[in-house]
Amino acid sequence: MNEDLRNIVLGVVAAGLAASLGWFARTYLWSRKLRRKQAFFGLPENSESLLVVGRDAGGPEFSVARNDVFSLLELSALIKDCGAHAQVITHDVAQQGFGERTEFCVGGPASNRRMAAHMHSLLPGIRVNVEPEPGPDRGAFQIGSERYRMEPGRTEYVVLARLTAGQGEEARPVFLFCGQRAITNQAATRYLARNHERLARKHGGNTFVLLLKVTNSQAYGADVVELVADVTRAAQTPLPAPKGGAHRAGAKD
Repeated sequence: MNEDLRNIVLGVVAAGLAASLGWFARTYLWSRKLRRKQAFFGLPENSESLLVVGRDAGGPEFSVARNDVFSLLELSALIKDCGAHAQVITHDVAQQGFGERTEFCVGGPASNRRMAAHMHSLLPGIRVNVEPEPGPDRGAFQIGSERYRMEPGRTEYVVLARLTAGQGEEARPVFLFCGQRAITNQAATRYLARNHERLARKHGGNTFVLLLKVTNSQAYGADVVELVADVTRAAQTPLPAPKGGAHRAGAKD
């Protein structure tokens, strides 16, 4: 073998080794990223999850708000990326505990009975005005000492939460998307889809409750979302019984 042929062979071998190492490195990084995503969402390969959706308060009895359908599509894509499966059910047939399967619950307590139950049990520090009468406090959130009123189409709020209920490392989380309007639910699912890696780095597998603000939805839809505050501690600290006006989510008259 002359010098030129040997150099060609060595070049081909080196190129093959470099390509193989690059492929293994990309595969390793992709696998690690996938495992972190699966751990954050509680969705190992071929696992089952629940998508719980409320009814459209302004539509027929069994209708779902258009923006809540978009929320389900956003979440379905996340679930599929994890290699898991989803079952879509309405709030009035979701009669089971939590921790066995990851749950994504979409909709405010006025239209989603399951959401009202979760907030009553797990987030006693959040009170939602579910009164149907028009007024400045309609749909308002009370979180600790702060009240967040909405201006429909201009400034609206949504709570995004990941809850584990302290049932151990093997328990599957519950994700809540509790907004003042259906478009804010979609904004929260989109925020989670875009920021889950950052949230996983910051919170790991722990509970967190975030308050998000949706700005000018009448012009920008669900795209302009900003984090107002991490309200985890306040959301888990029970509020005093209401004297009137706003009702705590899940409370009975």
